[in-house]
Amino acid sequence: MLYNESMKNMSFVQERDLKNMRKIGSYLEALPEYCFDFFTGIENNTSTLTRVNYAMDLSVFFDYLEKYVCKKPKIEISLSDLERLQARNIENYLSYLSYYEINDKMEKNGERGKARKLASVRSFFKYLFDHDMLSSNVASKIKTPKLHTKEIIRLEKDEVERMLDAVQSPSTFTEHQRNYNKNTQIRDNAIVTLFLGTGIRISELVGLNVEDFDFSQKAFKVTRKGGNQTILYFSLEVENALRPWLEKRKTLGLDPDEHAMFVSLQNKRICVRAVENLVKKFAKESTPLKKISPHKLRSTFGTNLYRETQDIYIVADVLGHKDVNTTKRHYAAINEDMRRAVANKVKIHAGNAE
Repeated sequence: MLYNESMKNMSFVQERDLKNMRKIGSYLEALPEYCFDFFTGIENNTSTLTRVNYAMDLSVFFDYLEKYVCKKPKIEISLSDLERLQARNIENYLSYLSYYEINDKMEKNGERGKARKLASVRSFFKYLFDHDMLSSNVASKIKTPKLHTKEIIRLEKDEVERMLDAVQSPSTFTEHQRNYNKNTQIRDNAIVTLFLGTGIRISELVGLNVEDFDFSQKAFKVTRKGGNQTILYFSLEVENALRPWLEKRKTLGLDPDEHAMFVSLQNKRICVRAVENLVKKFAKESTPLKKISPHKLRSTFGTNLYRETQDIYIVADVLGHKDVNTTKRHYAAINEDMRRAVANKVKIHAGNAE
């Protein structure tokens, strides 16, 4: 009972961090004690979600060592065992990641999954080496798998309109889906419009509270990755989608302690999975040839903002990218628009000059 009461008084971010810390603890229970030192060491410089990913990745790595290298329970793998590892052991691990079984479930990784898991192992070995727990860093010898450029998938203007139309009047839904959609239509329209009009992350959207919005300023407060808060602004189009939802929300009979901006049919804060599913549902209706996720809606906003401003630094700031190079990688494809626009600017013959 005390636990439930304390959870009620937590913000969404605090509650999420608590759940992540418990996940980390459950992974650490099956890992050697020096792994705990690593997580303590990186705690002040990483988010709880980053540490959960580290914990998952190290669990897979130690599972590999247990099965194929050390031949002992992973909790018993000592620093001396790690000291004896050779570069080929790490290379074999990357090969193992292509297709492996863990917890009675088959998993697989492409180049990006392997690169992330190698980065986790590298960080781990670097920590042990820097803190004199290992005499060498064998993981630093392994090159990151070559990453091929992924096509940036986004919605074009006509596709955006079709998706919003799909929210309002889906044509391919079954009768059951239509009845369900009637109950969520206003909310879903607000969610999709907010993604397209501000480019926020799905975790940021789920964490929004009603009191985070100031309609007099057309602004709202968002908690970014890492816990930093910033103020973002929205357009009249976004406001026109949000206000009907807020009126609808008042009629739901919510618990007075429920501050979530967006709630499920159970009158609780909507979860990430539910938002992913609703976006995919309407994307399938409007753009069946594209796999559209909330992140793709974020990419759509980023692309449109860059096309309007031609300023990559503004795009990086609004999207919350700490490094502008991240923004450049994501939106480099739209430089094609600029190349096309200047194609006729340079004249070969003076007589053709305007």
